[in-house]
Amino acid sequence: MTRPRVAFVVNGGPGSAMGERAAAFASRLADRFDSRLVFRTHRGVSAVARMVREVFAFGPHACYVLDLAAAGVITAAVRRHTAGTPFVLDTGDAVVELGRVLGRGPVGMFATRSIDAYAVRAASAVVVRGSFHRELLRRRGVNATFIPDGVAVNHFAPAVPPARTSRPITIGLVGSSVWVPSRGTCYGWDLVEQMALLRGRLAVRGLLIGDGSGIEVLKRRAAEIGVADLVEFAGRVPYPDLPARLQQMDVCLSTQSNDVIGNVRTTGKLPLYLAAGRFVLASRVGEAARVLPPEMLVNFAGETDPGYPRKLADRLLELVAADTNFAYRPESVALARRHFEYDVLVGRVGAVLDRVLARQY
Repeated sequence: MTRPRVAFVVNGGPGSAMGERAAAFASRLADRFDSRLVFRTHRGVSAVARMVREVFAFGPHACYVLDLAAAGVITAAVRRHTAGTPFVLDTGDAVVELGRVLGRGPVGMFATRSIDAYAVRAASAVVVRGSFHRELLRRRGVNATFIPDGVAVNHFAPAVPPARTSRPITIGLVGSSVWVPSRGTCYGWDLVEQMALLRGRLAVRGLLIGDGSGIEVLKRRAAEIGVADLVEFAGRVPYPDLPARLQQMDVCLSTQSNDVIGNVRTTGKLPLYLAAGRFVLASRVGEAARVLPPEMLVNFAGETDPGYPRKLADRLLELVAADTNFAYRPESVALARRHFEYDVLVGRVGAVLDRVLARQY
């Protein structure tokens, strides 16, 4: 019997987080579905046209769209309205609220609202990566399936657990740092500010992996407060190289604002940190608040919290005073396996696709 064809339509390239998620699902479902990965490799109308051509050449029975963005949604919409092919929407952000915070103008906000309204209404199934997001959509009359960001645990868990860490303690994070003018902050600001609060009290260094418009702002701020020598800005690191770099971190930061934007997310980096056996300090927001133990959670107040770096610094000092071992946390790996292992999550993806495809026959 011919396997159903599924096109995983990715709003990003092969090395992106959504590219990794799509590849993880497709490879693990290879015995049930004939899958094709369709990536957005550049922006603009030509990118959408290429994606549409690739999808039609493959002729899928269903599309699985990763992230609620124009290129992927339009590609799936064209296929749906011309060939009747259903699509699944897999989203991890409150895109309308995020667009507002990022300062999109009236035209941009109209487009964002329109794409959001269409995609959620037209999708044959909706997958969300945060349990709070599922509750929000339920209020809109949408019954979504919760499938969080995932990780191939064995790819990140060290083969040989590292020895107990020596000083300085390395505090790090992975992710894109986009400057948000409306909030005067960006991803990684808490790391830089924390360095200044800990200098002279604890031997520490910072490691920020990622790129984006906020990096130069953070570098200037680090120089301004006298910690430029303590923070390494490593830039973007290819996904296959991340496990080794994560082993260089003793404490990983996972900070989300305590609002709709932060609460709907799992954030894809949390599963990676846990799978690598790292100690995590996360804001008590979203999926982190649901799965992490109390000692790894720090209260974050509202959209912005100027006092948060001090809370982080104080917690780290408490942990050091308690002789916490930051070298390797087998309990973190266990959490990753329980909540975020792709081998577990893929069963839910298969069930969603089965339901969508069953409606065609």
